[in-house]
Amino acid sequence: MGRMKRVVVLPTIAAGMAVVGAAAVAQGQEEEISLEGVVDLHFHTGPDSRPRSVDDIEASRLAAEAGMRAILLKNHFTMTADRAAIAMEQVDGLEIFGGLVLNRAVGGINPEAVRQMAAFSGRRGKVVWLPTFDSEYAATSSGGGVPYVPILEGGEPLPAVLEVFELLAEHDLTLAMGHSAPGEVLRLIPEAKRLGVPRILVTHVFSQGATREQMRQMADAEAIMEIDWLAVHGGGRTIEDYVSAIRDLGADAFFMSSDLGQEGNPVHTDGLRTYIRAMLDAGITEEEIDTMIRRNPARLLGLDPW
Repeated sequence: MGRMKRVVVLPTIAAGMAVVGAAAVAQGQEEEISLEGVVDLHFHTGPDSRPRSVDDIEASRLAAEAGMRAILLKNHFTMTADRAAIAMEQVDGLEIFGGLVLNRAVGGINPEAVRQMAAFSGRRGKVVWLPTFDSEYAATSSGGGVPYVPILEGGEPLPAVLEVFELLAEHDLTLAMGHSAPGEVLRLIPEAKRLGVPRILVTHVFSQGATREQMRQMADAEAIMEIDWLAVHGGGRTIEDYVSAIRDLGADAFFMSSDLGQEGNPVHTDGLRTYIRAMLDAGITEEEIDTMIRRNPARLLGLDPW
């Protein structure tokens, strides 16, 4: 059993909550949701080339004050392992990790960039994402005509992709699938496992357009799929979408994240409380939430069980 604190269950939020988020929930009510031991693998922070609501240090302090266990800093254009190491020196009581997104800004599928991240002092680099904004899926979804970073050729993984997988295995790093198409994800998971990649996460699986059957195949392959609050807060998905998948595939197949940090959106800790509240109101149990927001993300970072 998890160590989740008993949550005071408040009156059910109106059905519109699933789309618009928690605008109707009072701040005092949200604060009754405990974030003790929570691990969030999708923390956007500044400095960045895009407007962010908080910087690395402020976001880390808010997480530590809330009792969170760990956060993962993500930037689409630059490594965050070094920033995580600096934040760790400034903020007590919280594990702070970073990683590397293999977009064009770092040379695309660049094994040397991964190698250097793994060697950085502090050893806070933990996750490598395949291309996000520069993925082929993102390029074609936006209408095409823009450059992208390929990961397959003729249905086969590019040699540089396989070299990256070998480095992840060598340095005990986690593979995140980035904004890859579901078919690409399913093609790459067996190759990553064959080469010894220790942990695989599928980035916001609903936003990438995966069908339920594709999700089932990912779960059967022991990849853990992300269900993020931003997609619901922004109106693209509903809590009911998530609940249906959890009921079908089980909580063990998913992890919850905020994917927050954008200017104008709630800060990460507020978003996480609202997310947990919405899940409880939708009938997800405390134990299931514990699995998805504490145990599974901790596993994906290689941390000891919660």
